[in-house]
Amino acid sequence: MIYLDYNATTPLCAPALEAMQPFLERHYGNPSSVHSAGREARAGVDDARDRLAVLLGAKPHELIFTSSGTESNNLAVLGLARAHRDRGRHLICASAEHHAVLQAFEHLGKREGFEVTFLPVDDRGRVDPDDLKRAIRSDTTLVSIMTANNETGVLQPMEELANLCDGRGVLLHSDMVQSFRKVETRLGESGLAAASFAAHKFHGPKGAGLLYLRAGVPIEAVQFGGAHENQRRPGTENVPAIAGMAAAAEWTLRDRAREQAREEALRDRLWNHITSCFPSATQNGDTVQRLANTLNVSFAGLSSETILMALDLEGVCASSGSACMVGSIVASHVLLAMGLPVSLASSAVRFSLGHETTEAEVDRAGNIIARVMNHMASTGSSLKTEAYAVV
Repeated sequence: MIYLDYNATTPLCAPALEAMQPFLERHYGNPSSVHSAGREARAGVDDARDRLAVLLGAKPHELIFTSSGTESNNLAVLGLARAHRDRGRHLICASAEHHAVLQAFEHLGKREGFEVTFLPVDDRGRVDPDDLKRAIRSDTTLVSIMTANNETGVLQPMEELANLCDGRGVLLHSDMVQSFRKVETRLGESGLAAASFAAHKFHGPKGAGLLYLRAGVPIEAVQFGGAHENQRRPGTENVPAIAGMAAAAEWTLRDRAREQAREEALRDRLWNHITSCFPSATQNGDTVQRLANTLNVSFAGLSSETILMALDLEGVCASSGSACMVGSIVASHVLLAMGLPVSLASSAVRFSLGHETTEAEVDRAGNIIARVMNHMASTGSSLKTEAYAVV
């Protein structure tokens, strides 16, 4: 198997597994219990919080443990909007956000009396700071713009956007689920009020997430049933997963710059393979301001579903975009927001590389892609067979 879907999830690293083991076997107490077994578990949670705070440039009490990036996004959007509704009910969200953010804003607009402005993105997938500046009103309380898009890898001008929001007294949340480990992350210097993370995107376990909430910023809990996480997120903490998340974060950041340079070179190598067998292929999104590991490609005349099925049969794992649509393959809302016609949005494949990806795997994947494209051309799977080169 050649795994090229690291933006969907990553394999658990050895340090994370090692860190989790004691809390799965010996220190299994409830971290809210007052006895020694509970105190052992609580010590594991506190230790992980302290270590993550150092890595993120935050204070320990600013970190809220959740179950996932989706929960972190929901808590941020719903909790912040509700906590500040007396100041104003106007909210702003970029149109190319993850569904965990988009649908939370849609709910607030449809069900809770908020007014939501969905900011456009340009044909490169980037928000224009001038559009945000024009959209902010006197009753705007919350803006949410993701740091890096999960489908295209496009990076937003977060520093400029944060300065705009700060200057107008508006809270800024960023979905950083896809950007952590890939770009420098220092939350205390970011100007953000809140930021969301998910452990399984950086070689930690599934079932662990994190929300950064800047000190002094009020938030309403969106679940009920306990005073956990300083009354901000009820529910018994997933101690093994939290311990694994901290270990994974340390492991994945140890050689971040060098690893990103390596993945960028492999990404460009894969792109060269693709263009050699499919000259009409087009990259989607900004080709400079993007993550080093992400390549989103449209194959004109083909469907994403056909390509992904063919690649899977050949042992290559890729995707058409977000992995949170329960196996469905539909035209990407991100690419449509960028102005791509449905035909190109429906022919897009996302290849995302990671720590275990090798040059040999990329070359093998390139050969498989060439074989798949030639087969489709010869069998008439394409509407425009002349677009394919014969290898």
